[in-house]
Amino acid sequence: MSALRPILTALLALALPAAAAAQSSSGLAEVPAEVRLLPGWRTADGTHMTALHVRLEPGWKTYWRAPGDGGIPPRFRWAGSQNLAGVRFHWPRPGVYEIGGMRSIGYYGELVLPMELTPVRPGEPIHLQAAVELGVCRDVCVPMSAEVTADLAASMAASAPDPRITAALAARPASAREADVRRVACTVEPLRDGLRLTARIEMPSLGPNEVAVFELPDDSIWVSESDNDREGRALVATSDMVPPSGAPFLLDRSTVRITVLAGDRAVEMQGCPAD
Repeated sequence: MSALRPILTALLALALPAAAAAQSSSGLAEVPAEVRLLPGWRTADGTHMTALHVRLEPGWKTYWRAPGDGGIPPRFRWAGSQNLAGVRFHWPRPGVYEIGGMRSIGYYGELVLPMELTPVRPGEPIHLQAAVELGVCRDVCVPMSAEVTADLAASMAASAPDPRITAALAARPASAREADVRRVACTVEPLRDGLRLTARIEMPSLGPNEVAVFELPDDSIWVSESDNDREGRALVATSDMVPPSGAPFLLDRSTVRITVLAGDRAVEMQGCPAD
């Protein structure tokens, strides 16, 4: 990783998207990242569907929730928000890239990240105040931070759905049922400093260069890039998991999320039962 690690702070209002700038050791260099909030609409369930919109110049990218060893994971903090009980992200399928011998997972050019907000008091406005930390990369990766604020009225229930958000929702990974996943079975092997998890996923091939990504709720546990191989109908993926303690740990298999990526296709599965 480069020694270039500036932190930027930009105040981004709903109607005032801003471009960020970063400073390198050789002087100022522009980081062409325009970030704004798409106001969205109130759903029939009483939630509010909005989206973070990140627009980058050609050659720049930002990262998925599990960015790989070559990326910077996004972070969100909601302090200062009002009438906000919870936020559910609907991540569109990302791309997989090999850069400098490391795998990174993310989006080139643009990211529309739908966020479904649940109000504490349905039928009342939501004041959204979010501190967002993202990595944007070209030749080097630059962490940047921004604040996004908006007042989202309950009357927006009458608003038409934003086609940019609906397109991002349609680009989510397929479910196990939609992708005809027949079976997922995992074995766990203790290591000196953690665990090795091997998943056998019986599913049709998504295409060449399939990659399985393992995620755990505890992001302090380091999860290695997976080794992937096809054995007929089954994709076999292996990854090492190392906690801060550097010792074997008890794995709750139901919390393991597996996403298989290949080209413009993706499948997401929850849980990794014993083989």
